[in-house]
Order: sequence, then C-alpha cells, then structure tokens
Amino acid sequence: MRIANTVSDSIVDGPGLRFTVFTQGCPHRCPGCHNPETHDPAGGREVSVEELSAQMVKNPLTDGLTLSGGDPFCQATECAALARLARERGLNVWVYTGYTYERLLEGDLPGALELLEQTDVLVDGPFLLVQKSYEALFRGSSNQRLIDVKASRAAGTVILWSRPDPLAHFVRPES
Repeated sequence: MRIANTVSDSIVDGPGLRFTVFTQGCPHRCPGCHNPETHDPAGGREVSVEELSAQMVKNPLTDGLTLSGGDPFCQATECAALARLARERGLNVWVYTGYTYERLLEGDLPGALELLEQTDVLVDGPFLLVQKSYEALFRGSSNQRLIDVKASRAAGTVILWSRPDPLAHFVRPES
C-alpha cells in the first residue's frame, strides 16, 4: 500500500482518538486541498497492511481508523483489508473521498464496494475552496457529507451521520 503518512492520535479526522492513514495518490486534485503532497500516486512510501495494522493497535485508547488521502478509493482493496482488521479489533472506520457515495455505488472502481462494506462513516465529495468552512464538523468544505454507510445501504438512500450526544446517558427521565 502506498501512503504519505500516518497520525497515531488524531482528534480531527472523526470522533474520538483515531489512527489516521493518509493514502498516496488522488485523481481529484482539488484546488486548495489540505494535502496536495498526496496527489502524486508515485509519491510517499510503500508499507504493508500488516505493518499499518500493528501501528494501529499500539495505543489501547484508539477509538477508530480514518482513511484519508490522497483518496483511499484509489487503493480500495488494500484499504478495505486494513479497515477489516480495524473492525475486527472493535474500531470504527471513517473514510474520506473526493468521489460521491453515489459514484462509488456504481461499482466500476476496483474494490470500492468492498471498502464501502467496511466503512462506518464516509465523508464524500470533492473539497470546494469556495465552500471551505471551519465550522463544517470533520469536513473541509460544506458540500461534503458525513454519510452513515450501514444505514444508507439498508435504506437505499443517503442517511447522514449525526454525532451522538455524549451526555445522553446522564439525562434522568422525568418523573
């Protein structure tokens, strides 16, 4: 698998403490991209899924795996294998892509459906500089969607992910 970098303790690439893998290679090349060094598919370095998996489980406080980029769907089969290992360890999986969910469902990108099957939340759509927003939770631009993949696949339509209320279990029912 070709990657640009990893971050062992990200708090900006999804909820909780995350192991983030920045894949190398992106056909979208969005103007204003936060990671332009990941665009060249020949850049970065080669690393095995097993090596990434070993790094991912080093911190017992890790809540999830985030696959970012570049575009993980350019290496969907390898990313799906890593995501499967994360899920086997009880971690949730977030994937960032410049493709739309609908485009990925077409099934003509090698391994895309396999990676979607291992994805809990998909952050989809290209980064649009004119819609850049620091207020868009876990997104770079407001056009990007946070998609609950399992719910969307079950419903046959896009279901957006909503952040759970961390205080919900502290609320006492009214008497």
